[in-house]
Amino acid sequence: MTSPKPSKQDGLKPFIRLLRTTGIPKAALSFGIAGFLITTLVGLVIPLLTKELVDGFSLESLSPLLVAAIVAAFLIQTVIDGFSTYLLSYTGQKLVADLRGNMWRKLLRLPVSHFETEASGGTVSRVVNDTGIVKELISNHVPQFISGLISIIGAIILLLILDWQMTLVMLVSIPVTMALMIPLGRRMAKISRGMQDETAAFSGSIQQTISEIRLMKASNAEGEEEQKGMDGIRRLFNFGLREARINAIIGPLMGLIMWAVIAFIIVYGGVRVADGSMSTGTLVAFLLYLFQIVFPVTTFAMFFTQLQKAKGATERIIEILSLDPEPGQQGDTMDVSGLPITVESVSFSYQPGEPVLNSVSFRANPGEMIAFAGPSGGGKSTMFALLERFYEPENGTIRVGDTPISALSLENWRSQIGYVPQESAMMSGTIRDNLLYGIEQNEIPDEKLWKAADMAFASEFIKGFPQGMETEIGERGIRLSGGQRQRIAIARAFLRDPKILMMDEATASLDSHSEGVVQEALQRLMSGRTTFAIAHRLSTIVDADRIVFIEGGRVTGSGTHQELYETHPVYREYAEQQLI
Repeated sequence: MTSPKPSKQDGLKPFIRLLRTTGIPKAALSFGIAGFLITTLVGLVIPLLTKELVDGFSLESLSPLLVAAIVAAFLIQTVIDGFSTYLLSYTGQKLVADLRGNMWRKLLRLPVSHFETEASGGTVSRVVNDTGIVKELISNHVPQFISGLISIIGAIILLLILDWQMTLVMLVSIPVTMALMIPLGRRMAKISRGMQDETAAFSGSIQQTISEIRLMKASNAEGEEEQKGMDGIRRLFNFGLREARINAIIGPLMGLIMWAVIAFIIVYGGVRVADGSMSTGTLVAFLLYLFQIVFPVTTFAMFFTQLQKAKGATERIIEILSLDPEPGQQGDTMDVSGLPITVESVSFSYQPGEPVLNSVSFRANPGEMIAFAGPSGGGKSTMFALLERFYEPENGTIRVGDTPISALSLENWRSQIGYVPQESAMMSGTIRDNLLYGIEQNEIPDEKLWKAADMAFASEFIKGFPQGMETEIGERGIRLSGGQRQRIAIARAFLRDPKILMMDEATASLDSHSEGVVQEALQRLMSGRTTFAIAHRLSTIVDADRIVFIEGGRVTGSGTHQELYETHPVYREYAEQQLI
């Protein structure tokens, strides 16, 4: 059961709980914040030293010790500030690395159904952008807020000691400033969260278009995609303008308040200096402390804005981390060689009330080839998905021997399955990378690699490339032909040495020459293995040990090609259309 999505009433609790799930380097964080506190305290001492220097200033009475103290204070502040900045940046980077690692591990173990309902670009934005917002808060805004708060408190205390009357007059500006900044900060937070959501949606749209660039160009859809992209860019632009308008108010407004207070202090302080009730050094110290109050106050609005953004990002991060992983991450291990696979009364639906499979039953004995045939949409691919455990049946069981496959660990079960799809999936990288994908590379010597390529009739074209196995094939194998991709997929299956083979019309999209070569490679691969095959062309399965004919989610016939031809009218119609 998934954890409830955090509500706005939860405040900072979800954010704090999320941080506790990471390996925050407590020493680096503590020393970093301590360094900021030291620099803040040193900064509070500087105006007092400046006061003494100004009040007693003359070339004859200039104290070398006082000058040295001021210079030392500045140097100490600079060194510790740099050291603290690094430690807090390290803390933020470590925190975001742990968060991204946790999210990546979770995403890899989520069921296929999650990715069929969620846009990949939005998910990427959560892993990259939302975690970056949390890092920014921890690395920059929290330390600035803490040091600013201490600076304000310390400066006000020292100002009250220096001249409480002028301090009280000056403090009137703080509630005025906060009254103006808080509503603007809330507005900024709302805009920022909207921009986060729009950025995620825009990233998803761009990623989808680029990943299907050939479809887009072949469909002459440049204009349509351009319009969609420009609409997304325009929405982001509008959010940026709204954010800029708030900043355009905050910056000048804070500047106006600051300079108004400074002007008042200079005028009022000048009068006090003139009548002798305040020294020049005190006025200078007053102005320096004023800066130590005003500047932190200006950062508070940004802190609260970033805090609201981080809370929104936290909700989305927690939403992913709280999702249930695929069932079966833990389970038994067993060798399925020589064991029959039994599907008994299996039913399944993607949407409630819309069954895709209904009480499907069949049995595959060791070494047999079981083929699925029937109209499109009948449930053949769904049966494959259940066998691979991308989904779990709603009713019924799938057993290997006497053991339900749900009792086996996913890793153990899938490690014994070889899958050759209709369109072989390729990862960006080299031919070697794709042959060894999912296999411990150190365990496979080159001799075994080339033997698998030979068995799949792939070695000839691989050797024809100047870089051989190290040839880069491009994203999704775009630099290879369909037949070459299929033969690499078959070679990959040979390397896995699967006990169970699954083929989804592996030659459907190939030309006649490539089909012949690939079909011969598949015959080699099927030898001695329990094989399941989806066929749209009956010519590829006429020799199957058993053909399971599925219509509307139900098995309406089962037997050899000849048996079905004689007893199943729909199958006979298919056969006469395709084979005669």
